[in-house]
Amino acid sequence: MNILAMDTCFGACSVAVGKTVPPSAQRGATAFETEFEIRQTGHAEALMPMVERVMAKADVKFSELERIAVTTGPGSFTGMRIGIAAARAIGVTLGIPVIGVPTLSVMAEAILKSQMLASGRVEHPILIAVDARQAQVYAQLFDKELESEPNVLSYLDAAKLAADARLIIAGSGARDVASCRESLGLPVAEVHEHLHPNAHILGEMSCALRLDQLANFPAIPLYLRPPDAKPQDGKSLARAS
Repeated sequence: MNILAMDTCFGACSVAVGKTVPPSAQRGATAFETEFEIRQTGHAEALMPMVERVMAKADVKFSELERIAVTTGPGSFTGMRIGIAAARAIGVTLGIPVIGVPTLSVMAEAILKSQMLASGRVEHPILIAVDARQAQVYAQLFDKELESEPNVLSYLDAAKLAADARLIIAGSGARDVASCRESLGLPVAEVHEHLHPNAHILGEMSCALRLDQLANFPAIPLYLRPPDAKPQDGKSLARAS
């Protein structure tokens, strides 16, 4: 599967290009080239040059791509729109599917993969908690028995999720949520406060989707609250009579 994946939703920018390996190698395998950069601003300026560099490293032409994948949020209002607009534009130009995967799911998948590599099993439920400002986090619980919907919660409300479980808490809001949880006497297994979405993980997830599953992953922004910036009131010019 030749695939281009990109993320611009939070405080990083990343691109991954997967290329089907030669038939002599493992059948159906995809090898990835990737680039990841911590970046709070300037995603729009950084994204396409990064795409061009990673495409060149992977030795994949745009005409050879079969899928585009992009994170759909939650995330910063501008960041989400940058990635999705770029993915849609490339997908429409090439006439290939564009897949949207929720940001928090990509982050949880990274933790799941690390658990499986370390012990061969999923040891603890995962709570992704990303700073959403205003003393809130974008939060979602990932557990085989209980998976919540993504939401915007206060630190305290996020800390109360899965009260009986030893949670792995990850994301830029993880430390504050873990502190609240510990103050409530609730168990915490691990804290990964520097975890960001990564296009490499996104690409692997998207490669695994069957054609009949693609319609369930539209490249549509996932807004959990309105943008902080609002138009000014009372600043418009009076209409000429």
